[in-house]
Amino acid sequence: MHDTEDEAMRTNDGTATTTDQHVAPPEAWDRIAAGYDRFVAPGEEPIARAALGLAGLRPGDRFLDVAAGPGGLSLPAARLGAEVLATDWSPAMIERFEARVREEGLPNAEGRVMDAHALDVEDGTFDVTGSQFGVMLVPDQPLALREMVRVTRPGGRVLLIAYGSPAEFQALQVFIAALQAVDPGFEGLPDDPPPLEFQVADPEVLRRRLTDAGLGDVTVDTTHEERLEIGSGQQLWDWMLGSNPIAGDIVGDLPPEQQAGMRQVLNQMLRRRSPGTGPAVLTAPLNIGVGTKTS
Repeated sequence: MHDTEDEAMRTNDGTATTTDQHVAPPEAWDRIAAGYDRFVAPGEEPIARAALGLAGLRPGDRFLDVAAGPGGLSLPAARLGAEVLATDWSPAMIERFEARVREEGLPNAEGRVMDAHALDVEDGTFDVTGSQFGVMLVPDQPLALREMVRVTRPGGRVLLIAYGSPAEFQALQVFIAALQAVDPGFEGLPDDPPPLEFQVADPEVLRRRLTDAGLGDVTVDTTHEERLEIGSGQQLWDWMLGSNPIAGDIVGDLPPEQQAGMRQVLNQMLRRRSPGTGPAVLTAPLNIGVGTKTS
């Protein structure tokens, strides 16, 4: 990562702790916005459609997307006919979202630069408030969830989409294995505490956090998964570096010949996973939490 801060955090049992967490600042996300928009966001739409269905989003609903990136959740919501506000603390991500809105001629969709921890929105404004792969990785997730609940109307729904177990996140595990093949000293992901991306990998932790934020009728769906069709090592490289600044920071420390060697290893690993001449299919478990604001 480009920056580290001491942040007040919550552990998987929900207790408060203070730990040195790696937090990418907005400018780090600005740097990967183009890659995210090109390589990552297109594959998020099937997940978004399923999650918006679970949340009961209807045409004409007011929808807020928090930590929206270039619009992996908010663009499908706008296509369904919702009135959409997409927010992210990265100006470049919001610029990408607004460009897509203009290209598609989507009405009633706008973007605003905003921090998930302090939403500049009045109480009770939205029918549905959601986040896909965004609020899952903020440093103070309980605060961000309370903000999502605050800006949702009574009886409205709050939606959070996050990854499940990192051990079952196949694209990540293949990438780590290839990195360790060229850099045996790389130790892999920490697990105590886990990276912010996996702070609600346990469905019960997600359920508890949504309930603690003030939601009722909370459900956590674990039946959906992310499916990536990856045809080459370069494609997986682009997806990983486009999805999160930390991937680029890690491989950026490798000399060019090791980076090239890592892509060759990725090619070999993907060929072993692919059926015949087709692409390899890499899956990742998802937790889709939905709750209703009770008051």
